[in-house]
Amino acid sequence: MKPAFEDCFAEMPAIAILRGMQPEEALAVGEALLSAGLRIMEVPLNSPRPLESIQLLADKFGKQAVIGGGTVLSVQEAQQVAGAGGRLVVAPNVNPEVIRFCVEQGLVPVPGWATATEALAAWEAGARYLKLFPAQTYGEAHLKAVKAILPPEAKALAVGGVGAGNLAGWFKAGAAGLGVGSELYKPGATADEVFARASELVAAVRSLA
Repeated sequence: MKPAFEDCFAEMPAIAILRGMQPEEALAVGEALLSAGLRIMEVPLNSPRPLESIQLLADKFGKQAVIGGGTVLSVQEAQQVAGAGGRLVVAPNVNPEVIRFCVEQGLVPVPGWATATEALAAWEAGARYLKLFPAQTYGEAHLKAVKAILPPEAKALAVGGVGAGNLAGWFKAGAAGLGVGSELYKPGATADEVFARASELVAAVRSLA
């Protein structure tokens, strides 16, 4: 039985972004993240051999976590992520064709938006998790303003420059969750380092509950 994205997100509303990870690192990094309490992992497609990493993570941890791909720019790439066992499709932009494909195939799309127009277009195409990206460029006030015109059911994520040290302001502004990359994992990081960073992030999120 594979866990639902909604359940994993409700338990810990953070996506681990594993940009630059080698497949040889995937299982150790995945184990570290899971042990710390993170159950949603994304391997950006501009990482080395990303589909291998996605498949390794999905095969090993697919019954405990939701695994997927990031920087997905086309339906073809979304198909590749699904073919590798991924169930999560994260993008830096709003592509209604990709979103509709994901919804039809039972995948979870998380498109990246910057403007109110983009956020609403993503919602109308079927996305329910909407990623403000890059969040640090637009700021908490921008998120709060756009949240005011989104349907109440829309879950906004802050991604880009968001981490344990500054997440409180983002949640106060209306973020339902966040995506964290280099603060959790950088190429060459050991599993112990990833576990320590992930544990700090999890503790910071839980302190706001």
